[in-house]
Amino acid sequence: MTTLKLREVPQIPIEVETIRPDLFIGKSLLEISALPANCGNQLACLGDFFEIADDGQPDVLVEGDLQRVKMIGAGMTQGRITVEGNAGMHLGAEMSGGSIVVNGNVADWAGAEMRGGSIHIHGNAGDGLGGAYRGSTKGMNRGVIIVDGNVRNEAGSTMRRGLIVIGGNSGDYTGVFMIAGTILVMGRLGERAGAGLKRGTLVGFGPSTLLSSFKYSCTYAASYVDLLLRHIASLGVEIPPAYRGGRFRRYCGDMVALGKGEILLCEEG
Repeated sequence: MTTLKLREVPQIPIEVETIRPDLFIGKSLLEISALPANCGNQLACLGDFFEIADDGQPDVLVEGDLQRVKMIGAGMTQGRITVEGNAGMHLGAEMSGGSIVVNGNVADWAGAEMRGGSIHIHGNAGDGLGGAYRGSTKGMNRGVIIVDGNVRNEAGSTMRRGLIVIGGNSGDYTGVFMIAGTILVMGRLGERAGAGLKRGTLVGFGPSTLLSSFKYSCTYAASYVDLLLRHIASLGVEIPPAYRGGRFRRYCGDMVALGKGEILLCEEG
């Protein structure tokens, strides 16, 4: 395992998109230390900020107070990164393979426009989780993101494919302009969930208020949700027994968009 331990909390944010297992393959410690990093408008290298050790294993461990460390695992294609502590913005953005596990909270734009792989955050996440950057037409386009805690606004915005699981509550505009894919929220969906929804599914287990442009369809026992919960459990997420076998109110919409999406709200919510 290649271990990178932050020497001290930087005064200004640093960008470390070179912390990627696929970039470490075949490199010596000296070569890894020399990989570029950005500190403000200054070009630096990883060795300027991290103590680096390597035991020959392919995995990567990043330790320290990383709230001002951006772009960990951005663009990665393979391997595994474990982050011990809170992480900064753009974690796993545009990744296409491999896995990232964060034992802490993450800032905005985690998994933004990702195209594959998995991210599991054992804490809370900021805005734009799995979403599209401003001006982009596609957000997350394959892969899995799991957040054990709460998520802020615009999770899954313009999402094209994939699965997002939120163990707590989501902020406003969850799934805004969503094209396809699935977002499951164990708690409460925030305001204006699914605004502009074209296709795809949002599932909420907590009390939620929907836009008037969603049309009630029916109430039924959604076997699809039970199958989805089984799959999520296989990914290491604990599913309370009370969540299984429930009945859901199905709403179609968003009728101001294509209107072929759905929001399923647990009847007990």
